[in-house]
Amino acid sequence: MPSVSETLGAALGNAARKAGIDPATQASTGHVVWAAMGGWRGVAESVIPSLAFILAFTLWPGEGMGKLIPALIISVGIAVVFTVIRFAMRQPPAAAIGGLVAALAAAALALLTGNASNNFVPGLLTNAGYGLAMLVSAIVGWPIIGLAAGYLMGEGTAWRRSVRKRRVFTGLTIVWAALFLLRLAVQLPVYIASLQPGQQDGAVALLGTLKLVMGLPLFAPVLAITWLTIQALYRRERADAVVSGA
Repeated sequence: MPSVSETLGAALGNAARKAGIDPATQASTGHVVWAAMGGWRGVAESVIPSLAFILAFTLWPGEGMGKLIPALIISVGIAVVFTVIRFAMRQPPAAAIGGLVAALAAAALALLTGNASNNFVPGLLTNAGYGLAMLVSAIVGWPIIGLAAGYLMGEGTAWRRSVRKRRVFTGLTIVWAALFLLRLAVQLPVYIASLQPGQQDGAVALLGTLKLVMGLPLFAPVLAITWLTIQALYRRERADAVVSGA
């Protein structure tokens, strides 16, 4: 029976492979990063609904629910359109459905509370969860990046016998933890400030802007660094093996 670490590694590796991160393809770093982001459609699905919400809430006349409801209808409506397009084109709808579910959850929370800033709470919780999971996994010696990379490179958890690999995978996992926790550290104070009377409109625009700026623009370089580092790590291992066998 597979261990918990093997099962988790297989799940993470499969998810990475479906996202386009597959060493077997011998693709360039740029291609891998672009594939992981979902190409132009993935970028659009990630950016446009949030951007539409910010613009609609900021520019729509009125105040309170009179601004919030139209902004939510527009952003959720765009997410629905993306999902329908994927189904119509018989393309994997997982990314669009995930975005739609997230948009619906955020919209429901904002509507139930009447606070537009709560539209960003699911994102804050996601960053907190991912950041803590990455950090804890690195601390306990089972870095998440190592579990995923081990499966992708066909060695399971055998990488734990290599001091070099453990250090590299731990470092990379801490970098990912820092990315998620940095987002939280920057955005959470703005969210808290938005709960103060008279601060909501400006805080919503700032939160939305921070979400976009700290989203794909930070994700892409961290993924590229991770990919290049892992590739270099395994190339060095193969070179060492050749030298040892010579």
